[in-house]
Amino acid sequence: MAPTYGYRVKPAVRAAMIATYAIFGLNGLVFASWAARIPAASSTLGLGSGQTGTLLLIGAVGSVLSLPLAGLVAARFGIGNTVRLGGTAAGVAALTVAFGLVTASVPVVAVGLFLFGSGIALWDVGQNIEGADVERRVGRTIMPRFHAAFSGGAFVGALIGAGLSALDVPLSTHLAAVAVLSLAVSLWTPRYFLPENAGGEDGTAPRRTRPGGLGAWGEPRTLLIGLVVLGAALTEGAANDWVAKATVDGLGTTESTGAIMFAVFVAAMTALRFVGGPLIDRFGRVRVLQAGLGSSLVGLVVFVLAPSVPLAAVGAVLWGAGAALGFPMGMSAAADEPERAAARVSVVSTIGYTAFLAGPPLLGFLGDAVGIRTALLAVGVAVLASFLVAPVARERTVHATETLRTDPDRIP
Repeated sequence: MAPTYGYRVKPAVRAAMIATYAIFGLNGLVFASWAARIPAASSTLGLGSGQTGTLLLIGAVGSVLSLPLAGLVAARFGIGNTVRLGGTAAGVAALTVAFGLVTASVPVVAVGLFLFGSGIALWDVGQNIEGADVERRVGRTIMPRFHAAFSGGAFVGALIGAGLSALDVPLSTHLAAVAVLSLAVSLWTPRYFLPENAGGEDGTAPRRTRPGGLGAWGEPRTLLIGLVVLGAALTEGAANDWVAKATVDGLGTTESTGAIMFAVFVAAMTALRFVGGPLIDRFGRVRVLQAGLGSSLVGLVVFVLAPSVPLAAVGAVLWGAGAALGFPMGMSAAADEPERAAARVSVVSTIGYTAFLAGPPLLGFLGDAVGIRTALLAVGVAVLASFLVAPVARERTVHATETLRTDPDRIP
């Protein structure tokens, strides 16, 4: 997408952009509130790596079952209502997990995680469809900044998790507070999303496309973009689920140190996502993608082989920075052609989030055999595959005069 920094956007589009930032940020905070304290949950329930992986896999199953339906739900009920439904499900799930931890009931926690995975899936696909549409209306690359908001929310959530862990605040209490926040913000914020119906009264044009249909699943370019996102999502998801525990188990540190290591990873990712848009506009998606995937692979190896916490932190920085832009660039690539953007974003989101959520639990089983830090090296195979097919994400530009003609939300 060519930069068009000389244009402004109408107030309603700006409001949608701010609302999208807020929804991405809340999503990251909610997710990290669980991810940063997985060691605490394992300890409370007396589970090993393999058993924890099984529990995480149940949450992933909830997501995988919901992801293919998310685009259809958005088509039927609207993108804002899809995010509301996902946020409500995640809030109720957090309360269920909290109750399961209080009662030390693995089955109750499993039910909560299944519902959590389902809610996060709906929420994630909805926010990415909205983000892609807002990016197109704004006219420059801003999807990385939406994902920076996710990472920033995750960073705050990880720091809160580390602090509460150090203060011995029960995870159940932490999750109950997160549930209230999730319900409040996810129900209210989507009112500022772009209008769904024709004849909007807020000064914006209605969406020209609606997500839905299965035709995009037969498009080779869309599926290959999904493969690019798969590798990027898997390396990010593996870090979210296992960096904290790998630090604790592999380096013999405390749970709070593990949470801080996760925060280091997220901080590096957030920083690159914040500055990534101008880099992509200057150097192009393919070069930035391949540089990032290479950095991610090097960082992963350093983290796994590091004999000390400081060196492992260096690896976490390279890993996080390298993983930062793959997912948002995949969303932008899927949305290059406005008339099919929503359906393609839904497909690529589904592939990416399936890897993001289903892949990491499987590492837990491998971790039982070789240790969770060593098991993380398996992620490198997917990263290499993404590197090789990255050229498919090359920009399909729309001429500036055509953009102005078709996007009335832009003000010259």
